[in-house]
Amino acid sequence: MSTVNSAARVADVLDRPAAQDRQPASRVMLGLDRHGKRTLAVGERGLVLVSDDDGKAWRQARVPVSVTLTAVRFVTPDLAWAIGHGGVVLHTEDGGATWRRQLDGRGIIRLLESAARGNEALAATARQFAADGPDKPLLDLHFYDAKRGIVAGAYGLVLRTEDGGATWQVLNGATDNPDGLHVYAIAVRGEETWLAGEQGYIARSLDGGRAFTRVQAPYRGTWFTARALPDGGLLFAGLRGNAWRWNGQGFEQLAGYAPVSLAASATAPGGVLLADQAGHLYRAGTGQQPARMVRLTTPPSPIAAMVATAGGDVLVAGVRGVSRISATVLEGGAP
Repeated sequence: MSTVNSAARVADVLDRPAAQDRQPASRVMLGLDRHGKRTLAVGERGLVLVSDDDGKAWRQARVPVSVTLTAVRFVTPDLAWAIGHGGVVLHTEDGGATWRRQLDGRGIIRLLESAARGNEALAATARQFAADGPDKPLLDLHFYDAKRGIVAGAYGLVLRTEDGGATWQVLNGATDNPDGLHVYAIAVRGEETWLAGEQGYIARSLDGGRAFTRVQAPYRGTWFTARALPDGGLLFAGLRGNAWRWNGQGFEQLAGYAPVSLAASATAPGGVLLADQAGHLYRAGTGQQPARMVRLTTPPSPIAAMVATAGGDVLVAGVRGVSRISATVLEGGAP
């Protein structure tokens, strides 16, 4: 199929509002976040779901695109951002009930072309993006406050806003990623910001995500999830059950995981949870303490995202939609 036809299909779903679904909570869902009593879930075909009772009931939001959405983050009870395929950045000012598009792959191509003037490496990226069409997915995001945020995704694409998403700056030249490795995860501790992704790529910013320096990773496999830990460290996890903790000076490996890719993490009462692509759920260990697998009461399925509820339960998103793991089950983890 021609590139022109493929680009036209992407443009079509970028301009087509998400259809109303009779069973939206059972569809493939890839992102979750919670602020106060409100939880947001995002997933396939532009689905955004809103819950005000910790995921017991969901209603579908109005969304202006039909592309798959990959992640969502609250900043305040009213303000949140979501990202997805086709370079989409969506914003809500009413807690997720309605969304508007701030950016998509077409705008990203224009940003790359503008930023590439006088920079041949960035010009090559801009030409490739333009030839492929507006199809590149964004995979993670973080907003420091209502104005400052970054989004990242395929082929090393990283963008920053200083005005709540009204305008965006290309950071590809400031991320120490000349090979354009995919960025799958962002972890933030104060102004210290980390990117993690393909082929062991890890980079750190000490200036609030304006410029990054690559950090020598302990493992050359891809990282799929990264998270600041309650003890002040940072967690990086990915292929073949590899999980490592950055302690401020270097990395220490965390044991206890099956050799299956770790794809999602969440902070929950009692520590941090990690999930792999086989649907196994773990309470993360630290240092010499190994992880503990949680004995689930339902057949496991791949988990894409997790978020803890106020009552200590955990909502999980994946191929079966959004479901709940009770605090009682979580406390029953086996060594």
